[in-house]
Amino acid sequence: MKEFNGISASPGIAIGRVLLYLEDSMAVPKYTIEKISIEKEIKRYQEAIEKATADLTELKARLSREMEEENSRILDSHLLMLSDSMFTEQVYQRMKSEMVNIEAALKSVIEDLIDKLNASNDVYLKERSVDIYDVAKRVINHLMFRERVSLADISSEVIIVSQNLMPSDTLIMNKRMVKGIALDSGGRTSHTAILAKSFEIPAVLGLRELTKHINTNDLIIVDGHHGKVIINPDAETKNLYDKMLLDYHKRESELLNMNKLAAETRDGKLIKLNANIEIPEEVDSVLVHGADGIGLYRSEFLFMQGGSVPAEEEQFEAYKMVLEAMDGKPVTIRTLDVGGDKFIPSINSLAENNPLLGWRAIRFCIEHKDFFKIQLRALLRSSVFGNLKIMFPMISGVEELEKALAILEETKEELRSENIDFIEKIPVGIMIEVPSAAMTSDILAKKVDFFSIGTNDLIQYTIAVDRGNEKIAGLYEPFHPGVLRLIRMVIDNAHAQGLSVSMCGEMAGDIYSSVILLGLGLDVYSMSSISIPEIKRIIRSVSMTDAEELVGTIMSMKSFGDIDQYVKNWMEEKFDIIKY
Repeated sequence: MKEFNGISASPGIAIGRVLLYLEDSMAVPKYTIEKISIEKEIKRYQEAIEKATADLTELKARLSREMEEENSRILDSHLLMLSDSMFTEQVYQRMKSEMVNIEAALKSVIEDLIDKLNASNDVYLKERSVDIYDVAKRVINHLMFRERVSLADISSEVIIVSQNLMPSDTLIMNKRMVKGIALDSGGRTSHTAILAKSFEIPAVLGLRELTKHINTNDLIIVDGHHGKVIINPDAETKNLYDKMLLDYHKRESELLNMNKLAAETRDGKLIKLNANIEIPEEVDSVLVHGADGIGLYRSEFLFMQGGSVPAEEEQFEAYKMVLEAMDGKPVTIRTLDVGGDKFIPSINSLAENNPLLGWRAIRFCIEHKDFFKIQLRALLRSSVFGNLKIMFPMISGVEELEKALAILEETKEELRSENIDFIEKIPVGIMIEVPSAAMTSDILAKKVDFFSIGTNDLIQYTIAVDRGNEKIAGLYEPFHPGVLRLIRMVIDNAHAQGLSVSMCGEMAGDIYSSVILLGLGLDVYSMSSISIPEIKRIIRSVSMTDAEELVGTIMSMKSFGDIDQYVKNWMEEKFDIIKY
C-alpha cells in the first residue's frame, strides 16, 4: 500500500481499477535537413495543421450536438493556436536556423514557450501550458502518423491516472465510466479541475510522481475530500473507505429527499440556499440538489474557454440558457472578474508586480468601457428570459460603484434607443471582498439592491494571507475575530438599509461555518451544488436562538484557535457530522 498527497480538486470518494493514460507523443526524432528539403518540411507541417484543425472542428461539432456548447469553447483556444501565424513563423525560423526536421523544430519552440509559462508567478498562466502541450501533441501525432488514444471509448468503470489529462480528453471522455481522476500535475484552476467539478467526478491533482508508482488495473482510492490517493490499499483501509463511500452515498440519498423542503430553522427563520456555477451545464446539478437559485455565475469562465473575447451574441446565448433553465428562480451573474489569479491572454497583461492587488475585476472593466458595455448589453438583453440579478466584483469604495452604475445606465439608454427589450429594474448588487468595502458598507448599501460577501478574497485581504501559499496556509482562518467582525458589520449595515445579504465564498458551504453565519444574520448562502443538502439539514435542525447564542459566545473570544476549537466541539455535539 502506498499513499500520496496532492490537491483536492473535486470532492468525493472513488474506488476502482486504474487506467494509466500515458502518451509520450512529444518524443520525436531530430535529424539534419538540407536546404532543398525546407519547402517539403513546410508542406508536411501545413498538412498536419490542416488535419489537426479538422480533428478539433469535428470534436467541437460533436460536443455542440451533445449540448455541451460551453465545454466545446475550450477547443476554440486550441483552434486559434493552430491558426496563429506568428507561432507558425517561429517554428519555420527554428527549422531554418537549426536546419532540423519540422517536428523537432516544433517541439523545440513548444518547450521554450512552456518553460516561459511555467516560470511565471501566475498560476492560471502556468496551467495554460497544458493546452499548448495538447495542441502540439496533436500536430506531432499527424506529422508522425500516430493514432491518438481516445478516452471516449472507455467501456468499463475506471479511475484515470495520468501525468497531464488534456482538456480535449476531459471533454470527450466517457463520463459515465470515469469514476475518478488522479494526475501528477495540475491545480485547482486548471481546466481539468474545473471540468471534474462540473461533472461531479472526484479528483486529486498535483500528485507529482504518482504515475511512476502505479500500473493499469491496480486498485486505487481517490479521496477528493482530503486530496489523498492510496494505491493497492490493505484490507483494513479498503474496508474503511468502502464504509465511508457507502455512508456518503446513503447520506447523499437521504439529504436529496429534502429537496422540496425549505431551509427553515426550527423557530421559523427562512434561509435561501443558492448555488455557485462556472458553466451553464452545471444547472442540472443545481436543480438536482435543490438550490433556490444561482447566487454566483462566474461569467469569466466564458472568456477563459474561447481564447478570445466572446461576442455579445455568444454571451447573450450563454446567459439566456442559464436563465431559462432556472425557470424563474433568481440567477446572479457576476460581471467579468479578470485579473489576479484569473489571467486571460486575450484580455489582460501579466506585467504587474502584485496582480491580486492590481488592475483587475471592476477596475479593469471601468477602464475598458466599450468592452464592459458588450457584457452589460448581453446581460440586459437576457433579463427578459428569467429572474436576473447583476453583481459587480471587487468594489473597494463608492467611487468605483458609481462609475460602474453610470456605465450600466448608459448601456440601458443605448438599448432603449435601439428599441431592444430588457427588464428596467434589474436588481444590482456588489461583492464585498475588500476590507474597505466592508468598512464603508453603510455608504454602499444606499446605492445597491443587495450585497454578496466573497469570503475567499475578504479573508486573505483582511489577514494579509495568500491562500495559495502553502507556507502560511494555516493562517488562512475564516474564524479570525477580524473576519467575523467584518462579516457582522456588513450584514448589520445592509439590514439597516433593508438589503438582503448573501455569501458566495467557500465559507458559505462549510459545515462548521453554517450556524455561525446563521447567528450573524446571513440571509442567503451560495455554494457548490453538492454542499447544499448538508447545509440545509443543519439549518433545519437548529434554532435562531441557538445560533445567536453561539455567535454571542465566540465573538467575545480573542483568538481564532479558541473559536475554531469551540465551534467544532459545539457542532459535533449537536449534529451527526461525517468527517470525510
